[in-house]
Amino acid sequence: MQLVSVNVGTAESIGAGNRTTVSGIDKRPVGGPVYVSVNGLPGDAICEPDFHGGPDQAVYVYGADDYAWWSEQLGREVRPGTFGDNLTIAGLPRDLNAGDRLTIGAAVLEATAPRIPCSTLATQMGDTKFGLAFRRAERPGFYFRVIREGQVAAGDPVSFAENENGSVSMLDLFRLSYAIKPAAESLRRAIEAPIATRMRDEFIQKLAAVD
Repeated sequence: MQLVSVNVGTAESIGAGNRTTVSGIDKRPVGGPVYVSVNGLPGDAICEPDFHGGPDQAVYVYGADDYAWWSEQLGREVRPGTFGDNLTIAGLPRDLNAGDRLTIGAAVLEATAPRIPCSTLATQMGDTKFGLAFRRAERPGFYFRVIREGQVAAGDPVSFAENENGSVSMLDLFRLSYAIKPAAESLRRAIEAPIATRMRDEFIQKLAAVD
């Protein structure tokens, strides 16, 4: 694996007409080494802190191969950073387990959750139905917490370390988030995994409703 791009977004208005919002989703590649902290990347705008950012979702990572797939599907180039990813990685697996780690430059990241698309992504793509297409594609990208802070730069090799304690996969979490009648055991397994706090809280509420 290799880090293709490091991306940062500023708060700006996106969309058109009545469908506008202020967001930092439209991230752009930046040059040189960038310091990755437990709170993310310097200068990267988080416009809805109740839903985005924070230590458990400090860094959003998307696969360069998945961008190539989307470009083919949509018939136009979808560049790194379009989906709001901070790091674009070539060779990123389609699925990871919660707790799997990536070492990039001096930084160590730990996978915590898949990206669940919101209306801002649809606005960014200029397609009200894009959220559904994103869900069906099951190429969500992944959120990470920062285990070790440090500098990263485009071109850095990326190494992978599997969570040796066993865990739940990102795609299973992605599907579970959408499940109308989730199984209690699946929810319990997810809650016990080292997932992001927001997703854990969501599953705790769902488990209470099931029980």
